[in-house]
Amino acid sequence: MRRFARVALLCLGCGVCSLLYGFSQLALSLEQEPGAGRERQARDPAAHGARRQAGAGREAAASNLSVSFWNSYWMLPSDVCGMNCFWEAAFRYDYMKTHPSEKMHLAVVACGERLEETVTMLRSAIIFSIKPLQFHIFAEDQLHERFKDILDDFPYEGKVNYTLYPITFPAESAAEWKKLFKPCASQRLFLPLILKNVDSLLYVDTDILFLRPVDDIWSFLGKFNSTQIAAMAPEHEEPRIGWYNRFARHPYYGVTGINSGVMLMNMTRIRRKYFKNDMTPVRLQWGEILMPLLKKYKLNITWGDQDLLNIMFFHNPESLYVFPCQWNYRPDHCIYGSNCKQAEEEGIFILHGNRGVYHDDKQPTFRAVYEAIKNYSFGDDLVHSLLQPLELELRKTMHTYCGRVYKVFIKQLTKSIRDLYARRSKGR
Repeated sequence: MRRFARVALLCLGCGVCSLLYGFSQLALSLEQEPGAGRERQARDPAAHGARRQAGAGREAAASNLSVSFWNSYWMLPSDVCGMNCFWEAAFRYDYMKTHPSEKMHLAVVACGERLEETVTMLRSAIIFSIKPLQFHIFAEDQLHERFKDILDDFPYEGKVNYTLYPITFPAESAAEWKKLFKPCASQRLFLPLILKNVDSLLYVDTDILFLRPVDDIWSFLGKFNSTQIAAMAPEHEEPRIGWYNRFARHPYYGVTGINSGVMLMNMTRIRRKYFKNDMTPVRLQWGEILMPLLKKYKLNITWGDQDLLNIMFFHNPESLYVFPCQWNYRPDHCIYGSNCKQAEEEGIFILHGNRGVYHDDKQPTFRAVYEAIKNYSFGDDLVHSLLQPLELELRKTMHTYCGRVYKVFIKQLTKSIRDLYARRSKGR
């Protein structure tokens, strides 16, 4: 008899749980409107900025959630539970399954003569990416109108929005930050504090070219463990030619340091984290640690904000996800002989033309890729207008070390073009 009573009680409990779940799903379906959470394309950056401030990002998502299960634990990492862990996990999974992330956020900082280079980078991001893109462009005031004129002529097809921002530093220390390394370079350090409504962000330098969809590097966010807040690639693969391990006068991450030209960030976690440091036994948040770091190390750093990031992750190595070298492929990976094994096997995914190699003849292989993407017209056949002319130019560079491995420059590009046409044939 007792066994029967226990079974009956268990069945009753399961029935109540199922009923509660059904009611919560009904409430969710009644509260959501068709197409909720989708922003219309904003060709006017000012108008878009107003909409962004009015309720984009996490706030827009939060407003679409049923109040029956909304709570402050929503933004915890997927493997960390808050109150009512079981129910939150179930509802979070169901919501994310039916409401996939609709936008990838990409930020860039442009000053001086970097307009053309920045626009070429943005073109490369648009060509292959699948999900909609939101560009956050930080630029000197005199560049805003020129950016707007160019970007408004792009055939976005509803998949790209952009917002223009002024260069902004803390008022009390603006002069010091502006002269660090290069003008405006340290702006990236303040992105988590400026873009407060953006949960995750991909920052790239202006001299970046995407040779595969932005979606693919964006997917690394899903590979972060519960402690990781950002992802970058090593500064060098070969310690014998490394800069940090031979010359740095400050702490740096790992064996050869990290390069911040491609930096994927979970900015919600960055804003929440308290960082270990060598200045005080007290852990400091992102906005609190930047200026003390600069004051302590400004006479010992060479590469500005990248050095500060190296120091920060030296003390907090558990917070960094390191992705392979083909996601940030630079001249150092081939000018002394090929040393990025992943690129040799799979091709280059993201090309980083630092040291101005897109604009001189020192590394014609890098310049050929840049010129091909810069001159490509949206809508033209990618094989005949981009890939084939590029391969002909690359063959002319075989007298250089990078030219000898020119096939790594088009290996992934060829696959990206093939995949793009396959998606189009399926109507995606």
